Amino acid sequence: MARLPAHALYRLHELAFRTQYADLKERSRSAGHLLPGTPGHLVLRDGTGHRYWYRRYYAVPGQAAEDLVCKDGDDVALASARERMAFSDWSTRQVRDLRKLEFQAAEKTVARVLVELHNTGLMAGGLVLVGTLGYMAWLNELGARAVTARTQDIDLARRQVLKLAAPTSFLRTVESTRLRFFPVPGMPDQVASTSVKRPGADGLRVDVLTDGPTLGQVVPVPELEWHAKTVPFYDYLLLEPHEAAFLAGGQCVPVNLPAPERFMWHKLFSAASRPGSPEKVRKDLLQAATLAAVLVEQDDASLSQSLVGAPPEVQEAARSCLPAMRKLLNAHPQASEAMEMALAGN
Repeated sequence: MARLPAHALYRLHELAFRTQYADLKERSRSAGHLLPGTPGHLVLRDGTGHRYWYRRYYAVPGQAAEDLVCKDGDDVALASARERMAFSDWSTRQVRDLRKLEFQAAEKTVARVLVELHNTGLMAGGLVLVGTLGYMAWLNELGARAVTARTQDIDLARRQVLKLAAPTSFLRTVESTRLRFFPVPGMPDQVASTSVKRPGADGLRVDVLTDGPTLGQVVPVPELEWHAKTVPFYDYLLLEPHEAAFLAGGQCVPVNLPAPERFMWHKLFSAASRPGSPEKVRKDLLQAATLAAVLVEQDDASLSQSLVGAPPEVQEAARSCLPAMRKLLNAHPQASEAMEMALAGN
């Protein structure tokens, strides 16, 4: 690969590695339910006078679990379990290899939550992964290597009522991971929670977000028997979600992501809306600039087209961020020019 200019925001993975990721993603998306935790092994027990096969595995680090597979003699069910465990083992090895190649991957507790959301049908029903994990997923999708800030948050968003066969309790879903979560209290004058969190200052937090005109309002999400916190212009961000995947622990989990161009523009709106949070502003700007560079230089994306229909407030916020973006895109003049042209034409 040719040497990139100083301060370049990303590098591309080699084609063979991008192909490896794409194969893993497609096989994971067609695999149906994913086995939680480690692949595990089969154990035959007959303590009750009947013989049963169990899958013994680690649901979370240091916590062994056993799930009933079938009665001894049910060769079809046993063969199916072995096939699923073989796929889980193959997937784990693929994720480990990709992690070593600097693909973006989160820790095992994140994997445990995302697998449960996938297996209960919430992702298929329309839930979208946003925030820093969504950005990490897009780097993998686009084949780009870049520095990312570590996060202990899973941000989930819903634009409209999720397409579920029946209401599914969000709280019971995360509790079924066998990880300890507790609801995070809402605002002082509100009793509803929009988040759950693991114990400790650095414990994993899972937030549910939705569209709303005012940042931070708490609104009900009946199909999840839960509440969500509103974020302005999420209706724009979540209009055209993409089917993708996320790497975490030893799992490749199917997820939905916002369209990357919309994600980039909304990141600039977020940056302009955080005057008292310089670290978060820097993170939003860096993520937006990196996405812009990759999209323009490698994906031939039209930043102008993606800005059509964006709320005026989003466009104005992006214009206010232009000086900072010019500096960040110093090594990516094509992307910088594309951004300026997009904003000049809207």
